[in-house]
Amino acid sequence: MDRGLIVYLHGFCSSPASWKSRLLAEAMARRGLGGHFVCPQLSPVPDAAVADVSRLIKAADGPVTLVGSSLGGHYANHLAEKHGLKAVLINPAAVDRLNLANFVGEHANFHSGERFTFTAAHVAQLKAQVRRPTPDRYWLLLETGDEVLDYRLAVDFYAGCRQTVLPGGDHSFTQFPRYIPQIIEFAGL
Repeated sequence: MDRGLIVYLHGFCSSPASWKSRLLAEAMARRGLGGHFVCPQLSPVPDAAVADVSRLIKAADGPVTLVGSSLGGHYANHLAEKHGLKAVLINPAAVDRLNLANFVGEHANFHSGERFTFTAAHVAQLKAQVRRPTPDRYWLLLETGDEVLDYRLAVDFYAGCRQTVLPGGDHSFTQFPRYIPQIIEFAGL
């Protein structure tokens, strides 16, 4: 049996080139765990993103731990409940508490510049994916200075889950580097 896999799920308009994804991949490679990390490019279509990651989970040789940031945190929650997995959620989007209509429109990927349109149908897909968390599966990492998402929404939605709430910071979760060893340990690697 394989030692396991960390699947990192990036946020809205982001990619596998994100800061946190690269740092986690590099740290795992230094530990000889490079083959136990994957960060897929997520489709801007919510149902397609979930379907793609579900296929990856089903193909894994060992236990999977999800690490999701922002919208990737929402996907990690949905997939953790669907597949019975553990997940680390970093400044996650508590979708059922957000006004998703604010995101409808044209956007560009931060790293590739690729443009896409987020529609009302995509909003409906996200809302249909909301799953109440099973508390013992999750570890939330939140910074109170998140300028994109109100951290209190995640604190409320994930009540009962392990939560690390740090003062200051921003949506990128500035203290991520110091939590990498604990994330790898949480995944059992």
